[in-house]
Amino acid sequence: MSNITFSSSPDFNNQAIVVLINDQLVLDEQVLLLDQHYHGIISKTLQNKLVFDGKFGQHKILTSTNKNGDFKYIVLMGIGDTKKLENYMFEQLGGWIYQSLNSCKVESANIIMPSHMEASLLEAAASVGSGMVLASYRFDKYKTKLKSEDKSQVKNLEIFTREPEGAQKIFQEKNSIISGIFLARDCISEPANVLYPESYSQIIVDELEPLDVDVEVHGEREMRNFGMGALLGVGQGSQNESKLVVMIYNGGIKGEAPVALVGKGVTFDTGGISLKPSLNMGDMKCDMAGSAAVVGCIKALAHRKAKVNVVGVIGLVENMPGGNAQRPGDVVTTMSGQTAEVLDTDAEGRLVLADAIWYAQDKFKPKCVIDLATLTGAIVVALGNSFAGLFSNSDDLSNRLLKAGAQVDEKLWRMPLHKDFDEMIKSDIADVANLGNVRGAAGSSTAAHFIGRFIKEGVDWAHLDIAGMAWEKKGGATSPKGAVGFGVKLLNQFIRDNYEG
Repeated sequence: MSNITFSSSPDFNNQAIVVLINDQLVLDEQVLLLDQHYHGIISKTLQNKLVFDGKFGQHKILTSTNKNGDFKYIVLMGIGDTKKLENYMFEQLGGWIYQSLNSCKVESANIIMPSHMEASLLEAAASVGSGMVLASYRFDKYKTKLKSEDKSQVKNLEIFTREPEGAQKIFQEKNSIISGIFLARDCISEPANVLYPESYSQIIVDELEPLDVDVEVHGEREMRNFGMGALLGVGQGSQNESKLVVMIYNGGIKGEAPVALVGKGVTFDTGGISLKPSLNMGDMKCDMAGSAAVVGCIKALAHRKAKVNVVGVIGLVENMPGGNAQRPGDVVTTMSGQTAEVLDTDAEGRLVLADAIWYAQDKFKPKCVIDLATLTGAIVVALGNSFAGLFSNSDDLSNRLLKAGAQVDEKLWRMPLHKDFDEMIKSDIADVANLGNVRGAAGSSTAAHFIGRFIKEGVDWAHLDIAGMAWEKKGGATSPKGAVGFGVKLLNQFIRDNYEG
């Protein structure tokens, strides 16, 4: 991670200078001064709108020498219409800035924030900084022959803005959230021979207990005593023992009911006896991304000492074929007492969540329950990689989650729940089936309805299907190719807006 500082007087001795310019191509006093030092290269470039017109995200890398002959990179970054800028957009700009500087192989740079903006300059400067940090993430611990030119060169970044102390304070809080995102990304990125239920549980203990989070790790013997037949059934084909991890963060009023976050933690999903195709099966190491979002959020909340009570419950299993594996047609008894017919062992996430969600409600009596899971391919068919699917029994809870997602650019789209979908998961021999009875129809909604069977009456609940959002295939502004850590910012913002004192 690069060292990022804030200053009221930029040091133009760094190797590169980044200038943020709106679509009106207005230059601040500092930029005009810089332009004079470098022979008017900025103003001359702006004379041709075909080269640079200041639209959001556009960038242009210039090279020049100053009056002393010193070589300099000057990066022009377009911010578009300042009236339409949201805070998350500055985070995206920070990501693009980092990528531009990294392409130049520079070690140090200045970023000059524009003073003429309607958005909060302090928040904008801090968001640019956090965007650069997010874009700097790399998971290369297993690359033993990484060439020096493939490593990030950017080490020191100085952001020029008014009131740097205020920007630094906001940035530090954003860093707390980033610590949770990076933990989530690390866990999702680990291969399944390294991250399995037991090792994952230990990572959570090591990361969260020093932050005053109480972590309970329950093994299979305890889960049998809890009556978690659904969760245990998924993992019974694996030699790795399943775990239930409970994270209790009490930062709010003592005794006040917590917000409950529940995550699917299938550390590897072969599909079980209903075996997946081998092509791209390696990607199924990220089938625990819902649990990683919960773990990352708890870390972010604890790191910034949020004044709220939150409990995280995650079911960790490995879904493997084997002599003891669950079979299609098996019937399991869930912790709730309801029975479920397992028509497809590859529809396993909802079975894990059924028991984890019941446990969260039964033990903690939460204000609301939010579960996250890479649950269905059907949600990707419906929403692609632009939105996570939101299913909820509460309009109020849905609206608050939608608002939080829009604020941090982790977008949700509300999907339907309807009694017709309940009809589709009827079983001939059990209380419910884990697969819809109409092939290829309403896969995400029937999965959500299955989970909904395990929500107690009167409990506000939301299910987030993040299957299309957990893994970035090409790389984005603030997320390099690979694990995204989707959900950490969303949950943090939701909790901040609605539950913190």
